Amino acid sequence: MDQDTNLEALAYTTNLRLVARVAPEAARAVVAELRDQRTNLKLIASENFSSLATQCAMANLLTDKYAEGIAGSRFYAGCDNVDDIETTAARVACEVFGADHAYVQPHSGADANLVAFWAILTARVQNPELERLGLAGPQAASDEQWAGLRAMLGNQRLLAMDFSAGGHLTHGYRHNVSAKMFEVHGYGVDPQSGRIDLADVRAKARAVKPLILLAGYSAYPRRIDFAELRAIADEVDATLMVDMAHFAGLVAGGVFDGPANPIPYADIVTTTTHKTLRGPRGGMVLCRAAFAEAVDKGCPMFLGGPLPHVMAAKLVSLREAARPEFKDYARAIVRNAQRLAAGLQERGLRVLTGGTDNHQVLVDVTPVGITGFQAEQALRACGVTLNRNAIPFDQQPPLITSGIRLGTPAVTTLGMREAEMDEIADLMGRVLHEATPKTLPSGKPSKKEVDLPDALVRATRARTKALLDAFPLYPAIDLAQLEQAVEAEAARAGS
Repeated sequence: MDQDTNLEALAYTTNLRLVARVAPEAARAVVAELRDQRTNLKLIASENFSSLATQCAMANLLTDKYAEGIAGSRFYAGCDNVDDIETTAARVACEVFGADHAYVQPHSGADANLVAFWAILTARVQNPELERLGLAGPQAASDEQWAGLRAMLGNQRLLAMDFSAGGHLTHGYRHNVSAKMFEVHGYGVDPQSGRIDLADVRAKARAVKPLILLAGYSAYPRRIDFAELRAIADEVDATLMVDMAHFAGLVAGGVFDGPANPIPYADIVTTTTHKTLRGPRGGMVLCRAAFAEAVDKGCPMFLGGPLPHVMAAKLVSLREAARPEFKDYARAIVRNAQRLAAGLQERGLRVLTGGTDNHQVLVDVTPVGITGFQAEQALRACGVTLNRNAIPFDQQPPLITSGIRLGTPAVTTLGMREAEMDEIADLMGRVLHEATPKTLPSGKPSKKEVDLPDALVRATRARTKALLDAFPLYPAIDLAQLEQAVEAEAARAGS
């Protein structure tokens, strides 16, 4: 074991030994999760494996520090070191993405979107600099006018991708607060191609004249032409906002370049840091300089105290994303997704849009006679973890769905490449073709319960185990030794 590997194992084990002395249940749960991740292929498109350095950055006394405000302007004394972390993380984010300004405080992608929404509302009404640039209405609103605007937020118009077509909950879904803030209008995908129809987006934008034109997705496997969306936004005097939570790592890695990179075209870009970017769970806002002041008011505008330990972890992951090898990783994510999509199609499965440009593969399982819920359960029983997902024009309820969503960021982090994608496509194809709905006592087929041959489950479990044994998660960590160490500390604590 080399020095770096030994350091990783020591850090991880020591951390859990300390936890086990106080809360053995928590330490055991972490060990159990590591075992679970090592025995099930993770194909969830919104998940990844962060580095152990990223994880260690979150496990320290920074978690105890309150730091409302922004670097250099806090509501608490003693924030000098937090200022250094936040300032550096923001600077590195700007360097990685080529942005004018970065705000690294949001706790999640949903928080980042709310910060962006409120910043746009604030800036478009009150910011003199935007007025000078021709991007705003009145130069400055009085308190009375601003109070009136708050009362009228439901009349602010948002044009975004429909949730039913692959948009995110925070893009105006009727049960989300974004739908309470705005009068929401949606665009979808072409029924034949499954792709966004920019001519339709333009027509809707002309009819709606939204304050915000929002692009981005939760389940969509293709590139988006942000140059064209910029032109549409300019035509109707809309602020162009992009949620790149899913594909931020592909932007950082240079795979999404030209018009597929939203940074040169959007006014405000939001993201999570834990998907293709491979960082800690958290959010971030990137924006043009004209919106920086409004964005930086995320606290106290919406956020409470930032999480300094998570900002430190964001800094670690951004440093990792700035390395040349991250570009290789980003390219491998897309190659793997495209190979996986092709392999599933070769095995008779319906892949939406006929393939993928990013890290996602969407599959309609209706032709094989099961629901998305049943597909998710069948594959999980066989050692493959993914999520059921609604597809455009879905006839099933949202908790059942007709589709599944696959992603390649996590297996790519493990080191798997095209040959392993062929193996995954084959084992998935066999499971999905042999899965059948369980018959209910009423004689009707279930939409949730599924039947699978026991022999198939055993054989597929063996195949997934072989893959994961060849590409272990955090290979520096000996799971048996880790478990023994945790149990020894738990015994010492009397638990």
